[in-house]
Amino acid sequence: MSIQSLLDYISVTPDIRQQGKVKHKLSAILFLTVCAVIAGADE
Repeated sequence: MSIQSLLDYISVTPDIRQQGKVKHKLSAILFLTVCAVIAGADE
């Protein structure tokens, strides 16, 4: 899976957070989380 296809897949995830409280895009948070898991982060 390429990075672009991963980003495309993540970007269709609905963001149900309150818009006034959103500081970062959900797709960015999910992408960084996936990268951390792949890199072996456990805490």
